[in-house]
Amino acid sequence: MATPTGIKVVIVGAGFGGLTAAIECHRQGHSVEIYENFPELKTLGDIISFGANGGRIYHRWSNGEVARRMRKLCIDLSDYGFRIHKYDTGEVVHHQRSPPGPDDAPIFNGHRGELHEVVFNYARDELGIPIHLGQHVDEYFEDEHQAGIVLKDGQKVYADIVIGADGVRSKARELVLGYVDKPKSSGYAVWRAWFSNKDMIADPRTKEFCENGDTFNGWIGPDVHFLFSTIKGGSDCCWVLTHKDEHDIDESWSFPGKLEDVYEVLEGWDPVCKAIVEKTPSLVDWKLVYRDPLPTWVSKHARILLLGDAAHPFLPTSAQGATQAMEDGVTIAVCLKRGGKDNVPGAVRAHQEIRYDRVRLVQKTGEETRDRWHKTDWAKVAKDPESISFRREDWIHQHDAEKVAEDTFDEAFKKVTGKEVEGSAPAVLPPTTATAVAV
Repeated sequence: MATPTGIKVVIVGAGFGGLTAAIECHRQGHSVEIYENFPELKTLGDIISFGANGGRIYHRWSNGEVARRMRKLCIDLSDYGFRIHKYDTGEVVHHQRSPPGPDDAPIFNGHRGELHEVVFNYARDELGIPIHLGQHVDEYFEDEHQAGIVLKDGQKVYADIVIGADGVRSKARELVLGYVDKPKSSGYAVWRAWFSNKDMIADPRTKEFCENGDTFNGWIGPDVHFLFSTIKGGSDCCWVLTHKDEHDIDESWSFPGKLEDVYEVLEGWDPVCKAIVEKTPSLVDWKLVYRDPLPTWVSKHARILLLGDAAHPFLPTSAQGATQAMEDGVTIAVCLKRGGKDNVPGAVRAHQEIRYDRVRLVQKTGEETRDRWHKTDWAKVAKDPESISFRREDWIHQHDAEKVAEDTFDEAFKKVTGKEVEGSAPAVLPPTTATAVAV
């Protein structure tokens, strides 16, 4: 247990970013609690990915025990890899292998709800972090000395810092920016589904995906890509289909989808795609929200901080949205410890200094992958099949958020405050097989 810092942290939102921030604040000796609008934990959703830079964070919790629990729930592609098909012929144009990563930085792909439950239970039941469910936050407030939230019943909760991990429609963002920042359509939407293999395995056209353990296949077409996975040894199936969509996202960003709309998009595609989709009992239509990069994630008095989607939404093609929220949580926890209770505003600003440029660069990778797939030059792919691969950049995946925060805090703090923190010294971290890469 770390030495208590005396810093009280309130986090709004119990998603992966909020939970990671809470766990890391606990690790660093801060007093922390979470307020979440949802009245109960529900294992909803479909597939979610965490890169090695996220796996490195999970691995440090409880000496690797949390990562081991997650591993059992996740897809294992060490044998199968990722097979990329041309949309119309179904031809496999590239078979991308999945090299095993270091034990201390695993990659996870699994059901969002199941993995979230593992992290949630670890935070609440094993670490004893208070998580207040069914608590709607009506208002955020701050002054030079403290920050807080106002709950729906009028109760005020005070802290040294409030972290708004309250998602893409964050109320904290309004206070930080001083105006309402409305989401825009990205021009794309995603249909998503998760279901059992019962009908898949009974159909000769699709049973191969469920009889060969975990699988991952993608069909790439003009302004559309369709990704399909089987997981847990082929017992569960999930797919996501990204396509053009100009829906007015002010109305809603997620609601039930219609199979006939999916069939229309897949007209002229490899028949296997429709054979998969037609077995789907229900699906979600998820509108991909875009926001211009925010000028700041930090409030006027630097007592309120935006984290994760509240600060920087990601496209699914980055496969880094949740992992970058985790890096945020690690970084702010380290910065608060290094700054100390008397320097919370400086520590919050140093966090942004450390994180801001890296996040913007990682965000761009999602756009690059989407555009490369949706505007594929098939003549180029024929000559260089690897050009259509899903890229895994070392500067993203080998990043060690805790080490980078420890190593760069003093410089970042001095840059944003013009002074040095007395008695601040980096922690000695356990050795890692990966090299930390800061951007």
